[in-house]
Amino acid sequence: MLFDFANVFMFIILGLLMSFVVIAVSRILAPRVSNFPDKYTTYECGERPVGSAWVPFNFRFYAVALAFLIFDIELALVFPCIVVFHEWRRAGYGILVLGEIVFFLAVLFLGLIYLGRHGDFKWSKEVPETPKERILLDEEKPVAV
Repeated sequence: MLFDFANVFMFIILGLLMSFVVIAVSRILAPRVSNFPDKYTTYECGERPVGSAWVPFNFRFYAVALAFLIFDIELALVFPCIVVFHEWRRAGYGILVLGEIVFFLAVLFLGLIYLGRHGDFKWSKEVPETPKERILLDEEKPVAV
């Protein structure tokens, strides 16, 4: 029993040690460029910021994040059922359990279709075409929270 605790303790020690080693090696080997003009600007997935940061956030991003969480949780719930499905089939519950899994996946698939039909997966950024519109965007007042 003490050997099992020793194994866990060694894994914790090695994990912490590796974390510190990776951070130290990164600090030693990473280049340091402080005069790069874009280094201190807001980073948005490689795109230069356009307009004010105080704009209403598009609900689509929340919908996509929620869809990801739903399907991630779905995988976490269905995978254990699939692992023990052979045992349930031998016990005589195979058709019932398969029906429940298919029903669960069908409801989630209908939710995916609903999100797709409402355009929640369109991932395009609308940038004003003319410079005058860009100037108007830059002069917008912050939205009160």
